[in-house]
Amino acid sequence: MAKIIVNQEKIKNVEETLALCPFNAIENNDGVIEINAACKMCKICVNKGDEGAFQLVEEKITEIDKKLWKGIAVYVDHLEGEIHPVTMELIGKAKELAVKLSYPIYAVFIGDNVYEKAQELLHYGVDEVFVYDEEPLKHFRIEPYTAAFEDFIHNKKPSIVLVGATTVGRSLAPRVSARFKTGLTADCTILDVKENSDLIQIRPAFGGNIMAKIITPNHRPQFATVRYKVMTAAEPSQQTTGRVTKCPIALEKLTSQIKVIDVKPKEQEEDISEAEMIVVAGRGVKSQKDLDMIYKLAEKLGAQVASTRPLIEAGWGDAKKQIGLSGRTVRPKLLITCGVSGSVQFVAGMSNAECIFAINQDESAPIFKVAHYGVVGDIYEVIPRLIEEIDKGNIKVEDLKSKVV
Repeated sequence: MAKIIVNQEKIKNVEETLALCPFNAIENNDGVIEINAACKMCKICVNKGDEGAFQLVEEKITEIDKKLWKGIAVYVDHLEGEIHPVTMELIGKAKELAVKLSYPIYAVFIGDNVYEKAQELLHYGVDEVFVYDEEPLKHFRIEPYTAAFEDFIHNKKPSIVLVGATTVGRSLAPRVSARFKTGLTADCTILDVKENSDLIQIRPAFGGNIMAKIITPNHRPQFATVRYKVMTAAEPSQQTTGRVTKCPIALEKLTSQIKVIDVKPKEQEEDISEAEMIVVAGRGVKSQKDLDMIYKLAEKLGAQVASTRPLIEAGWGDAKKQIGLSGRTVRPKLLITCGVSGSVQFVAGMSNAECIFAINQDESAPIFKVAHYGVVGDIYEVIPRLIEEIDKGNIKVEDLKSKVV
């Protein structure tokens, strides 16, 4: 990795120096010339600046002994012992990766009174569950949870660590990865591994316009977070071959500046991430009133209604029911898109649906590239016709549900 060093004493003209960079990456901070984060490493300052004022230095890369780091660890996301289903999805992916490397699969369960619950994970193919079961870990507080997670990594040295991109996971993963001065790739959509144990992490970048392939070959462990409903969950088995290990940790390491005064259960609400059938309204809907036909179709099918980002920004829908990179990731049995163009950002949140049925009047719309079935037509003609056929009994909702659900 390279960086540019500024030799202050060799700068003759400050104004001319600041004007060198077309990206405004050279700045004057109280008389000290510095390179900021806008630097593109174009080396214009090195080549055209005062002689010796800017120097390109190649940092020495310290190679890591990858043989010392083995295993794939999954953080067990839970609420008072009730395991979040994203954990089973991560175990499913860990099993796929472990086969290629002949690595063991670990689970890290941090909480209070969770030892018995940890036995459940053995039915999903985990080789060993490491349990930190202490009273100070009853509620999620970042300092003690980080200390427990850090203790596990120091002891077992897993090569790969997978964490669900939940509220807890998004808080915990970056803090733990920072302790080990290693990388963290957030919201991965594809994970693979090389024969040398380097984790291939793919995620949308630049607003979803490209898919970035990220590898951290010189750091261990390799951290990645994954959204719920992106990976395929591991299937439970009656047989178990793994074991549960209770991990001792000094209680003084579990102190926190945070004091939990009260815990109030979150109000239950309809979650599109769990929906079996979804009807999605897109930009093709011309007015908020026109959403009535979308809701009517969904009602006939017993489906939930979701929206794309343009409708949310227009104030026509609930942000909690937006599908896409900046919304929810869903994996329903049946997903019907109505007037949805199919941007990369949207597709990233629904491409794993089992059956995608698209309605769009633009035959070249990107949504048809991922749809299993499609109708090229105006939603204002197609949707009323669908509702009419359902009412006539030509499309039997019961049959559709039995095939889908």
